[in-house]
Formats: sequence, structure tokens, C-alpha cells
Amino acid sequence: MEKQTVTIYDVAREAAVSMATVSRVVNGNPNVKPATRQKVLDVIDRLDYRPNAVARGLASKKTTTVGVVIPDVTNAYFAQLALGIDDIATMYKYNIILANSDENGSKELQVVNTLLAKQVDGIIFMGNKISDDLKSEFTRAQMPVVIAGSVDAKQDLPSVSIDYAAATKEAVLNQINRGNKSVALVTGPMDQSINKDYRLKGYKEALKEAGVTFDEKLVFETDTSYNTGYNLSEKIQANGVSAAFVGDDELAAGLLNGLTDRGVKVPEEFEVTTTNDTKYTEITRPKMSSVTQPLYDIGAVAMRLLTKLMNNEEADEENIVLPYGLIKRGSTR
Repeated sequence: MEKQTVTIYDVAREAAVSMATVSRVVNGNPNVKPATRQKVLDVIDRLDYRPNAVARGLASKKTTTVGVVIPDVTNAYFAQLALGIDDIATMYKYNIILANSDENGSKELQVVNTLLAKQVDGIIFMGNKISDDLKSEFTRAQMPVVIAGSVDAKQDLPSVSIDYAAATKEAVLNQINRGNKSVALVTGPMDQSINKDYRLKGYKEALKEAGVTFDEKLVFETDTSYNTGYNLSEKIQANGVSAAFVGDDELAAGLLNGLTDRGVKVPEEFEVTTTNDTKYTEITRPKMSSVTQPLYDIGAVAMRLLTKLMNNEEADEENIVLPYGLIKRGSTR
């Protein structure tokens, strides 16, 4: 037999109070006598009442729900960001709808439209490519959107990130200063702003400062999978490369293990520095040197910024850059 939906009217009738009183109890309003609050809570528990978020949203024009678009739910980088987002969302009493986009442009549009249809109050976007079509969709929706852990070179949208160009420059200069005159840049697709406008820029600046000529053959544009990194290990040494800065930890783990399995000594014969400092840097042997990012904080700050935008509060800064660091482990000399 199908269970009947319990309404706020049913709770009010059973508790012999007004529906307004039930609403105040459900929403944590302090202006309810303790005895009355307990009576209502007892009825809610007995009837197994669940407030209808959609109905509440229609009444208040808010659903207290935030959409989070994640390009790959299995990627440790984005998972750590999502944890920070979720904790702050809980603190401010927002629910999250997590949508996986597979880093696919058409699917990103699809999941964004699905989130808009659910009347979310705002969106946190973690994809590395923000297309013009996607920006148009955000503009048309007239809804707050914050980019977390990535960048838009035009800064059309609020964002929280680190300075990826500066981090890349510092890491590559360190490799050059340790005697590596041929350093490769291994990174994701160049149609992503984080790679084309930031990591490549930082890489070129490092070479220029060190007096090393840029060679486009040393820029390896790939996807970010472990297998791609593993298979790249043979090709990357063909041009006399002795070090690589890698734009994703899973990709870097594949490269390091591929080199090791081919008998290349890391770091004596080849150095690897990666960029996200996720768990992958700790589980390889040797452990990987990395740019350090405050991943949890990036997610948390992005969610806090979104709460301000959703509530029309003044935000001191809408393109927030958090500090990064470098940690030396066994993959560099």
C-alpha cells in the first residue's frame, strides 16, 4: 500500500497548533515556547513528517539548494574541493546537488540546465573550461555562479583559486636551478584556460628568466588519466628531457610509475613535480614533490562567497586568490 504524504496541515492538526507554529519549529525560529516546540517535534517524529523543500521554495522564492558541477567525481582534486563546499553549505543550511559533467561541454550544459530546472539558488562550477555557451546560460539564468579551483581568464565570473601561473613558474625554475636544462610541461587540454593562459604562461616565464629557449616539443598536451601518464613515459625522454612539471596528480603518478617500470631512476635520472598535492603524491614511490594548494579552503571559500552573492551581501573580492606553496619529496633531487 502506498504511503500517504504527511503535510504541514496534518502536523498542525495533530499537535493542535497553527501551521505557522509548525513552520517556525521546522525552521528553527526561537519564538516558540519550549513545551509547544517539543509537542510539535513529537508529532513530527510520530508522523515521520518531511518538510517539502520544493513547496517551501515556491513560497519563499528560495530552495536553499546549491548546484555543484564537478568534472570528474573520481578525481581526488575535485573531491577535496567538494568536501570544503559541503561543510560550509551545511553550516549555512544549504543542501547540495552534485552533478558530474565528465568534463564534456555538451553534458555540462545539460547538467547546468537540469540544476536550473530544480530551481537551485546558486551554482559552484568546478570545470576547467567555461565556454561562451555556458556563460550565456549563466547570464540568462540571472543566478550567482562561482568558479572553484579553476579560472576564467576574462574573469567574467567570481572565482576562488591560486595563482597557477606563479606556481608553475616557481616549480619549473626550481627544476632548472637543480641542473635540468630540458624541462617538460605535461598538462591537460590547451583549450582550458587554466592550462593555456596560466600554466603555459608560467612555464614560459620560468624558461625566459633562466635563459632557456622555449621548445614547443616539450609541451605535452594530454588528458589527465593515469594510463596516459604511464604511456607517456617512453615518449617524454625522447627529446633528452630530464624533468617534468605535471598539471594533475593522477597523470603524474602514471608518468612516474611508467618511468620506474622502464628502469629510469627517479629522481636521479628524471625529476617529477606535480601540482595538486592530493593523496596520489603520498602513495607513489618515491613520493612526489608538488605545488601545495589549500584545496579544502578553496571549496569552503567558494561556498561562502556564493552565500554572500545569493543573499545580496557585499563581497570584498569576487576573484579570490589563495596562497600556494611547494613541498619537496622523493621525486626531486
